Amino acid sequence: MGAGVAQKPDAGGRRRRGRGRSRPMAEINVTPFVDVMLVLLIIFMVAAPLMTVGVPVELPKTAANALPGEQEEPLAITITADGVVMIQTTEVARDELVARLRAIAAERDSTKVFLRADGAVPYSDVVQVMGALNRGGFDDIGLVTDAGGPTLDETDG
Repeated sequence: MGAGVAQKPDAGGRRRRGRGRSRPMAEINVTPFVDVMLVLLIIFMVAAPLMTVGVPVELPKTAANALPGEQEEPLAITITADGVVMIQTTEVARDELVARLRAIAAERDSTKVFLRADGAVPYSDVVQVMGALNRGGFDDIGLVTDAGGPTLDETDG
């Protein structure tokens, strides 16, 4: 596992200079490097799916383009099918929503927020939460949908 030096025995017991001189081994062993890289690859492959917000909702499908990325992770508000409002993964009562949003907005640089609502949630509930987001200090609201929905173009047939 290291550099070794091979020496030839000399008849006189002294070292010779020149041709017969031994040289250090100059080969690099890349096996430990490859092992570490494979372990890191497996860790990232397992951890990447866990980095998404973990509230299951059935998002409606649209043909809209994705929004550009941001430096700060946007706040995610979720409305589940049964009407429960969640900030990231924490359930929040509707009467406490504006106060919690104001406290969060005071700590953040960005006013960007993603609103995720189950497709079964009535439109009036979504609009009420959007009003609470606006009163809470978030005026850049992005509605999260799944891609692959109808385009409503006559040319797509």
